[in-house]
Amino acid sequence: MRQRRTPFGLLAAPMAWLVVAYLGALVAIFATAFFTTDPFTNKVVTTFTTENFSGLFTSTYLRIIGRTLLIAALVTILCMVIAVPFAYFMARVAPRRLRGVLVAAVLVPLWASYLVKAYAWRAMLQPEGVLDSVFGGTPGYGTVAVVLTLTYLWLPYMILPVYSGFERLPEAHLEASADLGGSTATTFRRIVLPSLTPAIVAGSVFTFSLSLGDYIAVQIVGGKLQVLGTAVRQNIVLDLPFAAALGTASVVIMVVYLTLAGRTGALDNL
Repeated sequence: MRQRRTPFGLLAAPMAWLVVAYLGALVAIFATAFFTTDPFTNKVVTTFTTENFSGLFTSTYLRIIGRTLLIAALVTILCMVIAVPFAYFMARVAPRRLRGVLVAAVLVPLWASYLVKAYAWRAMLQPEGVLDSVFGGTPGYGTVAVVLTLTYLWLPYMILPVYSGFERLPEAHLEASADLGGSTATTFRRIVLPSLTPAIVAGSVFTFSLSLGDYIAVQIVGGKLQVLGTAVRQNIVLDLPFAAALGTASVVIMVVYLTLAGRTGALDNL
């Protein structure tokens, strides 16, 4: 008689892959951060040390970490400012028959090549590019260019959760606020915003984490700008343990961010 496979049996293979390929890689990175590098051969020496983490607290790398956090925060805030009214239009203003089209329009940029989109922004930001021709000036390559490019790249990850939040918002709550004399601003502040907060935070998990670890767009439009991702890349060949320490710092930042996000109930929206 054929035995039925239990749910645990069905999940055994993907769980094993998660433990070995993902968690195992994180453990390897964390362990490597406590090793040293031979100054003559650049090979990793398995001698325990905490000097790599001490190096993170120098003025140079503290500025890099602070700059990276600032860029990730600005990208997240810009995505939120753009996504909330756009998602509101999609969920509450646009005719129902057009909502599917609008959702598809939000998703279409995700199908385009990351590099194509990044280089398109490089072309727009360059002197005599689109921005220079239309607006009479361009911010050039640097922090502003990186923030604009990353905002464009990750905006769909904010729009979709916020759109779902508006879809789940009971119409009766809005009607009750209007019946009680609440203005549009009051209704948004006391009814809509608290209901949307988990969705916004859920979207911010994507925009913040993706911006925190990005280095390709920074190399394309950032000029000489240094962030955590570029610092990791530059140290991989010459000092792998220190690069692992930088990578561990990124993981710790995201663990803290996810812990705070989880307290809002945002992870239920992922």
